[in-house]
Amino acid sequence: MAIPVLIIGNKRYSSWSLRGWLAVKLSGIEFEEVVQPLYNPDSHAHLRRLNPDAPAKVPSMIIDDQAIWDTLAICEYLAEIAPDAGFWPAEQMKRAQARSVVAEMHSSFTAIREHIPMDLSKRVPYDRLPEDVETDIARICDIWRECRSKYAGDGPFLFGALTLADIFFAPVTVRFASHSVPLDDVCQEYFDAVWALSDFSDWRVAAEAEAWVIDNGNDYGEQSAEA
Repeated sequence: MAIPVLIIGNKRYSSWSLRGWLAVKLSGIEFEEVVQPLYNPDSHAHLRRLNPDAPAKVPSMIIDDQAIWDTLAICEYLAEIAPDAGFWPAEQMKRAQARSVVAEMHSSFTAIREHIPMDLSKRVPYDRLPEDVETDIARICDIWRECRSKYAGDGPFLFGALTLADIFFAPVTVRFASHSVPLDDVCQEYFDAVWALSDFSDWRVAAEAEAWVIDNGNDYGEQSAEA
């Protein structure tokens, strides 16, 4: 099998690219990374040329000339080929709960996505956000607290050991940090555990080195960038 190619967007801004990239790192497989800058007039055309069998969104993966797209589909593929990587908890009900958390993150929280785009270069003091955004934040914190109350004895992450659930919430920590969202002790401890992941740290260092800077408010929303 040829080395898989993972196509991602700007590391500073692309939340779904971060999830896909962290998942590949968790799998332990060798891969080639291709960064396609987003939010440019020709971004979609470049993405179609890179992976013509996939939608013009990121992340996408090419394996032996076959395309996989949508972050969750990529993650499920990786979980199948790297069963020992720990993508999902081993215990059945724990695994079902982790899948529920990931599914909710995958399909929900539209307000926070719209109003607080991922931006690793941004840090502003906390100010009360729109009600629907505060509702999303409260729900995310409820998930974190509930999981930590059940599984804190198994490790520092949502289900003890690092799983796909933590990968899916990694970009949320960027959103929270960019707007200095206040967190209680339980949520802050979890935030710190995710933030300290070595692969996540490597991603942030690479993001700081990127030449592409976008400064146009919320016009770089995720709906144009990710699958």
